[in-house]
Amino acid sequence: MDSTSSIHHSAVDGYTKGADTYVRGRPDYPPEIAGWLRDTLGLHAGATVLDLGAGTGKFTPRLLATGASVIAVEPVAAMLDKLAASHPEVRPLVGTADAIPLPDASVDVVVCAQAFHWFATAEALDEIHRVLKPGGRLGLVWNMRDARVPWVAAIDRIVNEFEGDAPRYYTGAWRQAFPHPGFGPMDERHYANDHTGSPEDVILNRVRSTSFISALPPEQRAGVDERLRTLIDAQPELRGRDVVTVPYDTAAYCLVRVDRVASAP
Repeated sequence: MDSTSSIHHSAVDGYTKGADTYVRGRPDYPPEIAGWLRDTLGLHAGATVLDLGAGTGKFTPRLLATGASVIAVEPVAAMLDKLAASHPEVRPLVGTADAIPLPDASVDVVVCAQAFHWFATAEALDEIHRVLKPGGRLGLVWNMRDARVPWVAAIDRIVNEFEGDAPRYYTGAWRQAFPHPGFGPMDERHYANDHTGSPEDVILNRVRSTSFISALPPEQRAGVDERLRTLIDAQPELRGRDVVTVPYDTAAYCLVRVDRVASAP
């Protein structure tokens, strides 16, 4: 069975075409994430962590820095190939969130970075529960542009016109998967995060790396680029600058695996 058959068409089409742009355009994560991985998720040398929906491995160095052994599961081969080339110490596996190619109770932590909204279902949480050891932790992480800044909100309006039925973090629809009987309450943290670089990378390539933008026909993608360049030229904070900063909010969520309570007969 094709590993991509159960994932959204926008993810398959967009990320297959846009793996290179994803690497260039996506922001990193704030330094506070290191402490969160250590203190909240409990990652350390000797632990095993599953990077689920790992993509090109944008978050993977953060996991490796904890000293834990890292397994990456990703259904899109073009992205997994880039991860494997960049991080040979990681064990890369083709798979999906509802069919994780690992034994029961085999990992201490599962982390989904920029990914859980694609597979926010009871079935995926059942599968995550299966591969986690008792007391293991599930971490969910997203970088989200800070739309409280007017020109950032203007970027979002351009992007959102094309989202169609693609799942998005900002809608909050992913929360409908909770509560789940295999996990305890959700711990939520937020950290400020700046994405600094050339406008080409932190604005244009970031938007191009969005799955449903990458999947657009070439003429529509060119139209999005043109609108973004017009927006940049209209903003004093951006116009004519070689380096700009896009503000982000990094949201980090932790849930602890619990034993399911058997249903009464």
